[in-house]
Amino acid sequence: GQIIPERRFVEAINRQAYQYEMGDFPTEWEAWIRKKRQDPPTIEEILKNENYRQEMEQKIKDVYEKDKLLQAKEYKEGLVAEPVHTHIKGHASAPYYGKKEPSQDPTSTANTFQPGSWMPPGSGSSQSK
Repeated sequence: GQIIPERRFVEAINRQAYQYEMGDFPTEWEAWIRKKRQDPPTIEEILKNENYRQEMEQKIKDVYEKDKLLQAKEYKEGLVAEPVHTHIKGHASAPYYGKKEPSQDPTSTANTFQPGSWMPPGSGSSQSK
């Protein structure tokens, strides 16, 4: 009088069962094995879904390329500012990071704060800015 649940599995043909990874067989079969769908998929359904995925990937690539061209055009025309590249100097947990001369810029590392220093006009570090 005991109900035994249905078992679904795939027999490995070219590999051992432990060598299979996610994505090695179609997602439709995986959904059937995990009982997310009632009926096993057909070859036509798998091919149709694969073609759809390829079309979507191509459309995504096309949209990405169009967006890159549009951004380049906007940067060139000055409509949009280009992204700023940040230069990282040291690490936040470092108590002191290789500054040997005072700077006009305030610095903060870990739990210390060093306010900016006044530099006379014509000093070396202020001319580079």
